[in-house]
Amino acid sequence: MSEPQSDVSDLDLESGAPTGPSARTSGAFRVSEILRQGHEPLARNPGTKGLTAQDANELRLLLRGESVVDWYRLDFHDEEDSKRLLALNSLDWDNADDRERVETLRREAAEYTRRVLKLHVDEVVAESAPFIELPLMASGKRGTRKQQRNACTLLKVMHILYHLDARELRTRLALSDAALFESVEQSVLEVFDQLRALGAPVLEFQWSRKTQDSLLTKMLVKRETSAARVFDRLRFRLIVHERDDVLPTLKLMLRRLIPFNYVVPGQTVNTLVDTRVLREISPSPLATSEGRAADQNEFSGANFRMLNFIADLPVRVDEKIDPNAEGGRGNVVFVLVEFQLIDAETAKTNEQGEASHAAYKMRQHSRVRERLLRTPSDKDKKKSNG
Repeated sequence: MSEPQSDVSDLDLESGAPTGPSARTSGAFRVSEILRQGHEPLARNPGTKGLTAQDANELRLLLRGESVVDWYRLDFHDEEDSKRLLALNSLDWDNADDRERVETLRREAAEYTRRVLKLHVDEVVAESAPFIELPLMASGKRGTRKQQRNACTLLKVMHILYHLDARELRTRLALSDAALFESVEQSVLEVFDQLRALGAPVLEFQWSRKTQDSLLTKMLVKRETSAARVFDRLRFRLIVHERDDVLPTLKLMLRRLIPFNYVVPGQTVNTLVDTRVLREISPSPLATSEGRAADQNEFSGANFRMLNFIADLPVRVDEKIDPNAEGGRGNVVFVLVEFQLIDAETAKTNEQGEASHAAYKMRQHSRVRERLLRTPSDKDKKKSNG
């Protein structure tokens, strides 16, 4: 988990009129305009009001730090839900090239499932049905029970293939982290401009990039001295009005910005929201018996409260792709982003006493000094002297 607050001067969206999409038109998620054209009411619905079974399952996954690969069904209702899933993953069903990309992934997933796992895949699921129907089959809305299981299996393999291809593509392209971060920042800001204009209960919205000093401190504290394990180099922090605004705000983020299937398992720290409230929607058979939430940060104060999670956001890089290159890996790379969500009263409490950011940094720096200046104890010296 990251620090309670940013280590750089955060930029804050003022509470006045939003700048609007005209100010930023070239962000990372430009393909997913469908998400920002939704017409669901954004009037404040505190708590669990207005949540569907699919919403509840996505929220459980995020809040508990679980993996979509452990799911065995979806709860989609129509093709618009399927299009939204694709759009969240930076794929436009109305674009012929994107449809071909999806079909390539489906063929590769079916081939792997048959050849490596020795599992039968129904021909309708693997080939003949339009892909847009597969999430509905996985939801039991279309097809047979066997096709429902096959559709779930294929979607999960496609999910992993898509991410592996994106990682391979990232190694081939001359893209700096700074350029990718800027693209993500522009797109996330545009989304929140629009959400706040429509009445989303966001009181403050801040973003920051981890400084070199902070990265160095974190690597000196962590046992894994690999920068690849630092998930919070780009961070967005949201403060909502009331504790009951947390769930509806998360719902909007999952519908407009964050693909639930790429919330990073095992990296959620949730000391803010009791997931049992989601039982009001329906008990979920998808939740695993044990959560995969990350351990509480040892440097945080005992009274510190926060919802903190990591998501891999897909970024379109069409302009960087050579159309004549062989072995194409799509046109998407992923950027790890940390999100912190908190209500105003808790945010105020977190800045008092041992929960404060200053106290946090003092404890962290003390541990770094301890590791760097470590000397053999008297007991160790006696052993070494025989």
